[in-house]
Amino acid sequence: MTALPPLSLYIHVPWCVRKCPYCDFNSHGVGKHAELPERDYIDALIDDLTQDLAMVERRPLHSIFIGGGTPSLLSPAAYQRLFREIRARILFAPEMEITLEANPGTVERSRFDGFREAGINRLSLGIQSFNDDHLTTLGRIHNGDDAERAVRAARSAGFDNFNIDIMHGLPGQRVSDAMDDIERALSLAPTHLSWYQLTLEPNTEFYSHPPQLPEEDTLFDIQDEGHQRLKKAGFERYEVSAYARSPEQRSQHNLNYWQFGDYLGIGAGAHGKLTRIENGRLSALRRWKSRQPDAYLRRRSDPRGFVAGQQVIGDDEIGLEFLLNALRLVEGVETELWPARTGLSLATLERATAKVRQRGLLTLNPRLSTSEKGLAFLNDVLADVEQPLSLA
Repeated sequence: MTALPPLSLYIHVPWCVRKCPYCDFNSHGVGKHAELPERDYIDALIDDLTQDLAMVERRPLHSIFIGGGTPSLLSPAAYQRLFREIRARILFAPEMEITLEANPGTVERSRFDGFREAGINRLSLGIQSFNDDHLTTLGRIHNGDDAERAVRAARSAGFDNFNIDIMHGLPGQRVSDAMDDIERALSLAPTHLSWYQLTLEPNTEFYSHPPQLPEEDTLFDIQDEGHQRLKKAGFERYEVSAYARSPEQRSQHNLNYWQFGDYLGIGAGAHGKLTRIENGRLSALRRWKSRQPDAYLRRRSDPRGFVAGQQVIGDDEIGLEFLLNALRLVEGVETELWPARTGLSLATLERATAKVRQRGLLTLNPRLSTSEKGLAFLNDVLADVEQPLSLA
């Protein structure tokens, strides 16, 4: 019998102080002093989880990630109550990673203390840049000094495992500006860095009114110099845009996504993915929750529950979905994970990847992974395997 993959939990908090012009996430700006329906939202999250648990039987949780929006807008007391109720309903794996996204403009030492007491043991700080001009362009509510104070406050509260989010390819950014951001991040001694290029996504202000981004040559130089600087500082690049000081400090929650594991998603607009095995055939079920916060809260009294829609990912799509995730990892995945997580044969994988393997962009032995060139041109690799997989 096929073993089910690890199970994670994603919790979405949809509110933020101000919507950033590049952000395409389900986030809703409410201003700095808004009174959020915190109690009602925690009640809804608990009910949402309770309904979802019927689909996972007695599987333990592997990790929890709280994203947004700006999850640090909710009080530590709210998270203490939420985790108390979650623990009463599902088993936690030993030493489980529990990550909270935090905006440097919404936290101080006392809140970090409370988050720690609630059981959160990892932070992801959305700093994006230390350059005040770039932060203003990005619509962020903090400045570079605020970012450094937030990191020091987190460390003082006992958070020795934390990620810093930094973006590059920003409007008007030079190579030296991008390297300055990396240097300031490194000076704060994070255990993990997410360093990724700004992209203009549909349904954002930047997409409607595009800013002037750096030229391609500048973007290439930024990426090349940045990768080398992080490597020199002892950070291992283990995913397209993720760097860790050691294998133990990789994001366990994101690794489960990239290895095509399962996850529940609770909260407004949250998505989940669960493996299904019926009559010996494997498929994946994707489900998503009501997107608007008010509509999500009304679902508590709706007999339909919180699910707004669902889609079964069958043989014609599941292989590509697996590769979209797994090939982001620098080391790739064990080749045997392909049949275990997709239900498709290794022969199907061999046929679909024949051309990219001949070009030296991908290998199946000893692991399913791209070459260095294949990782640099990952979109091309995926485009080349998409058609043969759809015909499998």
